[in-house]
Order: sequence, then structure tokens, then C-alpha cells
Amino acid sequence: MTVSIDITSKAALREAVQESVTAVGPSILELSHKVHALAEISWEEHKSAAAVADVLRAGGFDVTESAYGVPTAIEAIYGTGELTVVICAEYDALPEVGHACGHNMIAAAGVGAALALKPVADAAGLRIKLLGTPAEEHGGGKVSLLQAGAWEDAAFSLMVHGMTGVERSASAFTMAAVERFEVQFKGSEAHAAGAPDKAINAGAAASLALMNMAVLRQHLPENANTNAFISHGGGATNVIAGDSTVQVEVRAGDVEVWRNLKGRVLACFEGAAIATGCTWTHRQTEHPYAPIMTHEGLGSFWDRNMEAIGRPVDTTPVFGGGSSDMGNVSQVIPSVHGMVVVRNSTAVPHHPDFTADAISPEADQAVLDGAAVLALTVLDAALEPALRNELLERQAGRRPGATTVTLEA
Repeated sequence: MTVSIDITSKAALREAVQESVTAVGPSILELSHKVHALAEISWEEHKSAAAVADVLRAGGFDVTESAYGVPTAIEAIYGTGELTVVICAEYDALPEVGHACGHNMIAAAGVGAALALKPVADAAGLRIKLLGTPAEEHGGGKVSLLQAGAWEDAAFSLMVHGMTGVERSASAFTMAAVERFEVQFKGSEAHAAGAPDKAINAGAAASLALMNMAVLRQHLPENANTNAFISHGGGATNVIAGDSTVQVEVRAGDVEVWRNLKGRVLACFEGAAIATGCTWTHRQTEHPYAPIMTHEGLGSFWDRNMEAIGRPVDTTPVFGGGSSDMGNVSQVIPSVHGMVVVRNSTAVPHHPDFTADAISPEADQAVLDGAAVLALTVLDAALEPALRNELLERQAGRRPGATTVTLEA
């Protein structure tokens, strides 16, 4: 489909999108607060997913729940244009601290963008597809959806995340690859006072492994990070632990650095096993996440639209340190993972203060602004011939199944 729209029409469509964001504002802010109150953690977001589905269904979208075989995922589609965009909506919370990463805002802004694009979809030759993507904090819901083919019909994909601090350029803000895995040590129990020489101390192996990791941290390359905690290290003070378990994550901004670092971290556990006489095993507990790759053209329009709504961005490159399964999406399809600041918030992510700030008036404004920038960037991709053609040509040139192959650890 060739979409030919003059400058006057483009301006009218942009105005229509912004008016639509205002019109749907009350419903998406209600959704943001509802998801925030539910605070369902990864893979358990049944009520949150249903709430998102209800708003989209009421807005005239064709909604599928438990999409692609993922129980807490949804798919909502509107339009028949040849250019398909996937807008991602996350809604999982964190254990104990709730929506301390503001995923309620992500869900609401994504839904708002999809609803705001509906009135212009036909004129812009768009097919709008919102995916409710669970388990970003732990699990990698987008990776499960990628593997099931959820992006096979798409030309590009976007999402927006709330943050604190300075508004950042989409292209200037980068994230790390991460893998999470579990290590188990096996020793043998004995009375801690009466027969300690008969034991093989798995608890000591876990502690020693963490000490090895602490020593390794001095030698980590730039933009790399490791974290771990002992999730099981014994059951009684008078019984030397015969089993222990450690939860581990390894992050790095570069994929090859990340892979090499994982090998060095595993050596910390092997050394602890040798020193204590334990055996050890390890297994991946979640999908690994890839670094974010921002598409240059989409990122440029994102930054311009942030400026247009009164949120000028800092273009200084910044390594965020965190990770997102949107990185896996960005590796296989042109993508943007934009950020929008909750103004006046001094909280850090994953802290209870940010949980409170994620439903503040400033957060509500960030939801509305995020929805507008998402929708306007999608519209730009649809209406700018060079970018539209590039996206469609890249889609046509993909081999079948190309988007289903995610990052290998």
C-alpha cells in the first residue's frame, strides 16, 4: 500500500492523535492506577492483563487473551494497513515493593498510544498490534512471545518506560545483556559440633563462591556487573548444610563481554566446590536478555516528538546498567525503548519511594506524554516515505522465523 499524504494532512493527523490521547486520558490513567494497586508479579499478572484487555476491547480492538500460549499475555489488533507496529505493554510488579519500576505506567501509556492511533490507522496505512508482555522483571515474557512468533508479522516495535532524573535521547540510553541462573552445591550433613569432620559443607561452598565473586568485581570490565545471593544455605545451626543454592545474575553492555564474564563467574563456583569437596551444578532460571539496539530513524523521530511535547532530551550517551527483554526484540526487528521522566521524583527505581511516585500526578502526566510520543512516532514511521519503505523492505527481506530466534547464552 502506498500512502500519499500532504503536509497539511500530516499536521491534521498529528493533531488528531494528540486529541485522541486527551480523550482516552481518563481511561488510561484509571488503568494505570488499577494495575498499580494489583501489583501482580511476573507470570502471575492475570487480573492486570485482563484489565488491559478490557480497555482495549472497549476501544474496538480485537483482543486475544492468553496470546501465543502465554497465560498472562494479550494481543489486541486494529486496522488492515500493510505496516504493522507492535506496541508493548508491560504490567508485572516486583516482589515486596510492588510497582517500583512503574510498569503500570508502561501498560497505560502503551494502551493509550494504541487507542490514540485507531482513528488515523486507515489514513496512515497502519495495522496496530498491542502486545501485553508479562514477566519483564523476572522471566522474559517478550522472549517467550518472540519464540512463539508474536513479532513475525510486524515491521517495527516500540514501548516507553518511566524513569527519574534527566530526559534521555532514545538512542543515547543503553542497557545491558543479562542472564540469571541458579547454582546448587551438594555436600553431606553432619552434627556441627559432634562430627564436623564427617561433613562436606555446602553452606561454606556457597559463602566461598560469593567471596570469589567479590574478589572478581575488582577486575570487571566497563559496563559489567554481577550479583548473587544465597537462597538456601542450611536449615539449623547444629546441622552442617549438605545442600545450598545460590541465585546469580551476570550483566554486561557487550554480548561477547557478557559471555566471557559468565565463564569467569562460573569459575568462582567451581573453585568453591573444589575447595570444599562439594559437587555443583548450574541451570538457567530465566531467558537471557540482550542489549537494547535503537533503530536510528525511529529514535530520531522519538527525540523530536519528545521535544514537541515539551520534554527536550539530553543526547549525552548514558549506560543505564539495567536490562530489558525489549533488548531481544530490538535484536530482530527495528525498535525503540523510550524513556519519560516522572518529574519532581528523586526516587531510584526498585525502591518503595518510586512505587509511590508511579501513581503521582507527575506520573499520570508522564503516562499521557508517553502515550503521545509513542503514537506520534508510530505515525511518523507510517507517513515518512523513506522510513516507511525501509521498515517494509526489511520486513519483506526477513526469512520466515527470523524474529523467533532470540539471544543465545
